[in-house]
Amino acid sequence: KTFNFLFSEGHIFLFTSKPAYRMAKTIGIIQGKGGAGRSTLATNIDGMIAEAKTVALIDCDLPQATSASWYAIRKSIGKEGTLTIAMAKDHKELVRQWEHLSEQNDFVVIDAPPRIAEMTKAALIVSDVSIVPVGPSLADIWATSDLLSTIQLAKEHKPTVNVKIIWNKFRAATTSAQALSESAKNELGLKTFTTTLGYRVAYIDAYGEGLTVLEWRDKTERNEMKLLGTELEGILKSKFLKK
Repeated sequence: KTFNFLFSEGHIFLFTSKPAYRMAKTIGIIQGKGGAGRSTLATNIDGMIAEAKTVALIDCDLPQATSASWYAIRKSIGKEGTLTIAMAKDHKELVRQWEHLSEQNDFVVIDAPPRIAEMTKAALIVSDVSIVPVGPSLADIWATSDLLSTIQLAKEHKPTVNVKIIWNKFRAATTSAQALSESAKNELGLKTFTTTLGYRVAYIDAYGEGLTVLEWRDKTERNEMKLLGTELEGILKSKFLKK
């Protein structure tokens, strides 16, 4: 199925659905605060999927366009493969791009901007799962609480909205994932991925070369991303990891 949307006074409303020949699985990367690692996560997931499936990346964080910049570097070295890029300046354009690209690809990844509620709500509604990267501290958890009202509004239009936290820049030696997950559950009411992403320079270095950590030389980061991919396959009930 694909969704039709009605826009009124700047708001987005899901109002009907229709059969479609093809419908991509959609992953939204959302976070209300900047610097949480949204684009790094979006580009790594996108590149991981592109190893075996067709995938489109929609960069909504304009004018920074961090994900689009990564794609431009990747294309310049001839590694774009099955990956395509689009940009959206507002929630209406996001939905239009998503409807178009979801009929042409196996997967769509949305890099949503911080602090723009309508864009975040649109991403939540069209996504099969939305991932919230959060730093491993109570301060980051509290900052993420600003998303809760937007998530609730999205659920009014699509009750099956699925949102999960992933711990980013995680230091296993100093941080208890179990304790943080309990805090997130108590403060935010959101579940967490089992996989955590470490605080490693490889993510930054790989991005700068237009690559993913799966294509980088460090085994630890490759394993992290593969574990996340396995979790996503289970959630989406769709295989995409390269064998």
